[in-house]
Amino acid sequence: MIGPPKLTRFERARIVGARALQVSLGAPILVQLDIDVSDAIDIAIVELNERVLPMTVRRSLPEGTFQDIPLIDLLGSP
Repeated sequence: MIGPPKLTRFERARIVGARALQVSLGAPILVQLDIDVSDAIDIAIVELNERVLPMTVRRSLPEGTFQDIPLIDLLGSP
């Protein structure tokens, strides 16, 4: 695996931002939410914490090689 075995703070920010954009554009929400959660970013954070996002992180090196890692593998055990 390229890089650290965990999700970095930059990858986490990118995933939350991308998912929040999807939610704001009408994508279905993948978890049950509390009444007080209505912001797209908060919804994306809840979905990430619940480990339900079917996303892949692409890590690349300066020479142009890359590795696609499923998000669930970087989040570790619950």
